[in-house]
Order: sequence, then structure tokens, then C-alpha cells
Amino acid sequence: MEKKKVLVTYNMWREGYAELMRKYDVTFPSEGVESFTYDEVLAMIADYDALQSMYDFPVDRRLMDAAPKLKIVSNYAVGYDNIDIPYATERGIQVTNTPDPVTEPTAEQAMGLLLAVSRRISELDRRLRIPGGVKVELLSNLGHTLYGSTLGIIGMGRIGRAFARRAIACGMKIMYHNRHRLDERIERQYGAEYVSLDVLLRNADVVSLNSPHNSETHHMIGEEQLRKMKPTAILINTARGALIDEYALAKALRDGEIWAAGLDVFENGNFPVPELLALDNVVMTPHTGTQTVEVRHEMAAHVSRNIINFFEGGDIDKVNLV
Repeated sequence: MEKKKVLVTYNMWREGYAELMRKYDVTFPSEGVESFTYDEVLAMIADYDALQSMYDFPVDRRLMDAAPKLKIVSNYAVGYDNIDIPYATERGIQVTNTPDPVTEPTAEQAMGLLLAVSRRISELDRRLRIPGGVKVELLSNLGHTLYGSTLGIIGMGRIGRAFARRAIACGMKIMYHNRHRLDERIERQYGAEYVSLDVLLRNADVVSLNSPHNSETHHMIGEEQLRKMKPTAILINTARGALIDEYALAKALRDGEIWAAGLDVFENGNFPVPELLALDNVVMTPHTGTQTVEVRHEMAAHVSRNIINFFEGGDIDKVNLV
């Protein structure tokens, strides 16, 4: 029996793909090439039964129309806004993602950003490297203590809850806002209070964004929302950059409307607007929430298992129902 053919768009480490490679005919970009281009995949896809796409690789109507054999798109990411989900569903193409491997490392990144911002770690590290850049005095270099403060989580899903666990360990209280309220059992587990978005913004010492990006959540934090927040508030975003109006955030940070921000994602790609780069009260990382050696291996194994289980029976992380 002819083996299923799987196309992997990015030149990943092979260890996580070992089982997939044993079972199927797997094509990676050639050695020394980072990834296939869209046009290269478009020219090749007709021969493949499965596509393993990356979070930034567009799987659109044109690509799917060129893929008569395609049965599954296994996305290497939690988000799937790079894929035309309605059309995939119409075509009977299953789409999967990788929610489990990214939960804990993304929460780690959020906590790392929060600690760096609240205690001014990154800023003071930079200043110490400049002769005379830091004054060591009793009332200099003051940050904010996390213990006893309130974390407001917008989007209390897997990653939001993982962040909440870390915050509780730091002695923080939890409030949250979701489209739908969680089960009371889960609320009790985290000691979490369900509140409206307005109440959260006005009362939280730290606001963490953990929501997906869509037409409803685009720029959910803009000038109006930033004005509601405490002048001592910290904003953390490890979800999607376009949840925040970056220009409004830069102005709020510069004018002291909020105290600081920690950002792992940006509105336009992996780099912030120049106005944010000029500020000391923002700590930024280039979308590295899942950038660990362990997670890269685990995610590769996860996208592989989704493909294998789809063809051979077993649990998969369904994004759409076909």
C-alpha cells in the first residue's frame, strides 16, 4: 500500500517527526533552506495527503483548491488565523492545532515579563551597563510588589489558568473576564472572581491578555480602555499583538496613564512600533513565548500525532468539525 504523503512547510528538527517519518512519506525543505515559500507549496501540494503548516504560513482557498488529495492541515501553533477555517470545513479538510505543548511555556513567559516589568529588571540591567547610569539610593529604582496585588485575566482559558497558578504562588489575587463565565468549581480552584471587562480594567493591578484575535477582540485595549486602568497598572500581552492599539499604548506609557507593559507579541509582525522602542517602562520579547528547546521538540511530536491519529484513529486537537 502506498504511503500517505505529508508536506512540512518549515525545516524543523527531525527528532519530533521520527514516528511520522517511519509511517509516512514526509517532505521537508532541503538542507540549508529555512522554509518552503507559498508558491513552492502551491506547486507541490496536489500530491500530498497532509500539510503541516506553521502559524504564519497562509493556508487559503487558493492553496486548498490546488490540493485535491489534502485531508488534514496540522498547524504548528495554538492559533489558526493563518487558515481559512470555513473553506477548509466546506472542503472536508480537518484542521488541528497544538494547544497542550504551548500552555506552560507561554504562562512562564507572561510571568517572566511581569517580574521584569514590576521590578524593573530589564531597565536596571541596561542602566547598570552605562557608567553613572544608576543611582543606588533608598528611594531610587522603585518597582511594585506583586504580593497582595490583583491579576486581571482577560481570557481565562488554558494559558490564562496556567498564568493564574503562577500568580497565586506569588500571593496575587485573581479576577477574570471571559465571554462566558467559568464553572464555579474552576473559579473556586483559582479563587477567581468573574467580573465585567470595565470592572477588571478599573481594579486590576496587572491586566493580562490571553484572548484569541478576531474581529470582536481587535484593539480591545485602546485609548478608552487604557484610560480606565490604574496609573500603577501593568499590561501583559502574550496572546496576539492586534489585541492592543500599539500607538495608544505607547502614548499611555509615555504620559503615565499606566505604569508599564510587558509584550511578547506585536500588532504588525514580530517588531513593535518605534514609539515603544523609545520607552524604558516596557519590556518586549519577539514572540518567544514557546521558544524553548523542549517545546520545539514537543510541538513537532504533537503535530505528528495529530496527523497519525487522524489517519489511523485516535484523539486529535480539532479546530473545525468535518
